[in-house]
Amino acid sequence: MIALSDPISAFPVPDLASLPEDVRARILAVQEKSGFIPNIFLALAWRPEEFRAFMAYHDALMGKREGLTAAEREMIVVAISIGNQCQYCVVAHGAILRVRAKDPAISEKIAANWRKARLPARSRAILDYATKVATASHLVSSEDRAALAAAGLTQDEVWDVGAIAAFFSMSNRLANAIDLTPNPEFQAIGRG
Repeated sequence: MIALSDPISAFPVPDLASLPEDVRARILAVQEKSGFIPNIFLALAWRPEEFRAFMAYHDALMGKREGLTAAEREMIVVAISIGNQCQYCVVAHGAILRVRAKDPAISEKIAANWRKARLPARSRAILDYATKVATASHLVSSEDRAALAAAGLTQDEVWDVGAIAAFFSMSNRLANAIDLTPNPEFQAIGRG
């Protein structure tokens, strides 16, 4: 296990060398692309089978090229992470959102209060629905889905908004449960 002076998680963090090859390769590929290893990868690697399952569903939702844009997907994550008070996901996905939206201030606007941000009607409808799924899913109704259709979303896009909100709500809860801390590197991403 890695000995950390400032732990990134309340649970053990494995040495990269001790990980199964596929998990280690995934982590090293992220490090090569971003220049650092996001703490979520190290925290989840403690349990390789769960790491694989988490990443598979993450990739299925966030890696799509059709339907929602990459920026819309990240905007959902930031908005629901605020609702769930997940510091790690707000900081990490805020950085990704700034890059995907090509807007150095968008993540703060969404995080501070997306309802007050000047957003297109489509974005507002997406975040209304995603937030409801994340914080009051038992109240989601056909009227909520109809509002998304009225904003121009397809049935597949409506599914994706709900699935992203639900998946990242789980992720938010796990990050909070393990006291996952955000990497300081995220702060500079997408600002210059």
